[in-house]
Amino acid sequence: MVAVILCGGIGSRLWPISRELLPKQFLTLFAGKSLFQKTLARNARLADSLLIVTHNDHYFMAYNQLQEELGEEARIAFLLESEQKNTALALALSAMSVQPDDIILAVPSDHLITNENAYKQAVSEAVQQAQADSIVLFGIKPTYPETGFGYIHAHGQEILSFVEKPSLAIAQQFCAMPNYFWNSGMFCFKARHFLSELRHYAPDVFEAAHVAFANKSTQQAPLQFLIPPASCAAQSIDEALMQKAQNLKVIEANIGWSDMGSFEALSNVLPRDSHGNTQTTTATVDSKAVPPILQDSRNNLLITTNRQIALIDVEDLMIIDTADALLIAKKGSGQKVKNIVTALNKRKTNLHSMHVRVYRPWGHYAILEEGDTYKIKRIEVLPNRRLSLQKHFHRSEHWIVVSGTAIVQQMEQEITLRANESAYIPIGNVHRLSNPGKLPLVLIEVQIGDYLGEDDIVRLDDDYGRKGY
Repeated sequence: MVAVILCGGIGSRLWPISRELLPKQFLTLFAGKSLFQKTLARNARLADSLLIVTHNDHYFMAYNQLQEELGEEARIAFLLESEQKNTALALALSAMSVQPDDIILAVPSDHLITNENAYKQAVSEAVQQAQADSIVLFGIKPTYPETGFGYIHAHGQEILSFVEKPSLAIAQQFCAMPNYFWNSGMFCFKARHFLSELRHYAPDVFEAAHVAFANKSTQQAPLQFLIPPASCAAQSIDEALMQKAQNLKVIEANIGWSDMGSFEALSNVLPRDSHGNTQTTTATVDSKAVPPILQDSRNNLLITTNRQIALIDVEDLMIIDTADALLIAKKGSGQKVKNIVTALNKRKTNLHSMHVRVYRPWGHYAILEEGDTYKIKRIEVLPNRRLSLQKHFHRSEHWIVVSGTAIVQQMEQEITLRANESAYIPIGNVHRLSNPGKLPLVLIEVQIGDYLGEDDIVRLDDDYGRKGY
């Protein structure tokens, strides 16, 4: 059995804590673990191998979290898409990547499952059905009338029909009926049978996947299949295949499941105080944590990352505070958050796509302050990682080491810097920054120039195969 972990998304439903370059599966909201890491651990205990399907932009974040969770020796295959085309194409490419008789367990990376024993039993039952050439879906008994989910109407394990995102009145009816289930988005099938059904019912997806997979390139570190853009439109696997295929089965999975698709869902799984408030914070003042101050306030969700927050006499609010954006919404309006992301996208800002902290293969940086001719960054380089060998046409850089050890290569010279030591990089000089140590390297970078865009980089050599910025 191969567990295919679907790791896409554009970070729209939990904005502003999630962004296009940091979708919700990578947020470390659960005792320092991300949903992606919890998915890795859960399925590594069941499957013979793992295949992670993600976008090029998310590869190194996924790889870093994979190493943290399963160790540096984990050799797990990645299938990297250059364009996100939803689950139909992702699963088609996955089925083409394994042996024809392999059983695929396809699972999203952004779901929370709290009953792992029940999950193991459900997977075991699904595998048996898949070996007999059934495509198996995992159904979740509704606990409230959610209008953002698809529903499965079943008779025993036989699927009678699908209902996509019903009205509130219809969803309330489904909750009261024993033969309706949420469609969890998890599937189990034999690769050969799945591709046969896909070729019959969704030939456009099959052919596009076939062409893209035939033109893939392969790299090691760990094994990667790099997939070029496909010619088909983005489609969900439900739309492309599941609502048409024969011999479908559904297994009722009482596994403590949540898809984490809204702030309300997140609020339901995080601890609450005696007044029904849910709060999580990484905000600090003078290096001390500053949890929200709540006076006569009930049933609120607060996620704070940047400053002291105080509430007085408010109820049923969701307050999500980050360094560059603040969201305030009524509980029950979580499905509308993606509309905010659409509006930001139309304004052509970066607020929908990236945080103040931006992740790179070698670590991350945060912009502390910037003006027309200067920019100040905090840079953190992971142990034994290095930036590309590069030069800039429009800016000089001054690096001041805060902690750790830096090796600075500049033109033909190489120097070692430690805390409170610095280096100056003039415009046009070829240079590289490396962290040779076992601890993170932290430094402050001051850029001076007439143009300070991230695309003012000419890469001469890069450990991660990047050509752009």
